[in-house]
Amino acid sequence: MAFEGLSEKLNNVFKKLKNRGKLSEADVRASMREVRLALLEADVSYKVVKDFVAKVTERCVGSEVLESLTPAQQVIKIVNEELVALMGESNAKINFPSKPPCVIMMCGLQGSGKTTHAAKLAKYFKAQEHRPILVACDIYRPAAIEQLKIVGERAGVPVFEMGQIDPRKIAREGLKHARDYGNDIVLIDTAGRLQIDEELMEELKDIKEIAEPSEIILVVDAMTGQEAVNVAKTFDERIGIDSVILTKLDSDTRGGAALSVLAATGKPIKFVGTGEKLDDFEVFHPERMASRILGMGDVLSLIEKAQNTFDEKEAERLAGKMQQGGFDLNDLLDQMRQIKKMGSLRSLLSMMPGGNKIDESQIDEKQVPRTEAIILSMTPSERAKPSIINPARKRRIAAGSGTRVEDVNRLLKQYEQMQKLMKQMGITGSGRNGKGKRKKMPALPKELMQGLAEMK
Repeated sequence: MAFEGLSEKLNNVFKKLKNRGKLSEADVRASMREVRLALLEADVSYKVVKDFVAKVTERCVGSEVLESLTPAQQVIKIVNEELVALMGESNAKINFPSKPPCVIMMCGLQGSGKTTHAAKLAKYFKAQEHRPILVACDIYRPAAIEQLKIVGERAGVPVFEMGQIDPRKIAREGLKHARDYGNDIVLIDTAGRLQIDEELMEELKDIKEIAEPSEIILVVDAMTGQEAVNVAKTFDERIGIDSVILTKLDSDTRGGAALSVLAATGKPIKFVGTGEKLDDFEVFHPERMASRILGMGDVLSLIEKAQNTFDEKEAERLAGKMQQGGFDLNDLLDQMRQIKKMGSLRSLLSMMPGGNKIDESQIDEKQVPRTEAIILSMTPSERAKPSIINPARKRRIAAGSGTRVEDVNRLLKQYEQMQKLMKQMGITGSGRNGKGKRKKMPALPKELMQGLAEMK
């Protein structure tokens, strides 16, 4: 994930501060030099780093920190606040007009993920009960229109296209079509280039004049680092952008673009792409991103992912079975499949407090499909009542799933541990606690998440 290197370096700085107890001004300034180096190595703009470190240092050398009983915690608090300020005080909203449709013009260079993220944004709006439509104005890149139709179909959103004719006419007719068919959001996928050129800018200016967009969103690739900031500044100067979508934030990128875009352009990041799937898309929350960078996790985003992924009726059914003492391996399999939809174990753990401290070598992404294979190699009676699985059955299950008997034993042991945890939570066969009152079950037991994360 992005920011892993920066997060590790910042946590090392804070660890040194905690070990010192009382801090002097010299201690603070020495630590800020390390913070500055960490930010520069993360590809944050030099000017942004200089201003950021100056603000943090000014606040840290005051009596609020140096005379505090917990000075290291005060420094972390100040760094967190300044990181949030650097990325924007709160998540910015889309500029919806008073009268629909809301026209959103997507622009960016080739390879930034513009077409895919147009579909991701359309799916996001559809989930909010809007009626978006995608308009294919990229007529130059081979198969661009076909790609938009494919991702549009996956998102369940209609695509308006007229083939490879003048994109200005397509934009005009697409808007007319949207008004006729009651689409309240129009997402125009414009052409990109390998580099910025005059022809591209003139075409974008013409489409802007025709469509009169409520929002112009620039899609930039986080992996390009400072180049992403330079692209944003150029697009803003030439056509005027309103916001940014930062893609590939799940990659092994240093993440400096996320910390530099707002300060360099004055334009906020409103969404981020965190993977290749259409659901790998998040609203950008500066305070949550700052929390991730400092290794504090992002529990709110994790909860939102769970709420969007888990079926409420299925959660209630599972809660009922747990209250009856009937949680079996079929239910574990269902939970694992639901968790898989939320993203990789690595991305989920990064949202948990302290998750960034887990050694990557301890995270085995293949464990979930391996566990699925083991459970699917069991008979229905074995899944419903794992206690009947004897050594002969274990050998058969291991052979059928292409695993070892040790893997089968590990799964059964983890299942037993989950059962014990449920009993410790007060989930008995009657579903009542010691006072005779029924325990309220959470929609997503965190013990299941913890158990899956421990599998390796």
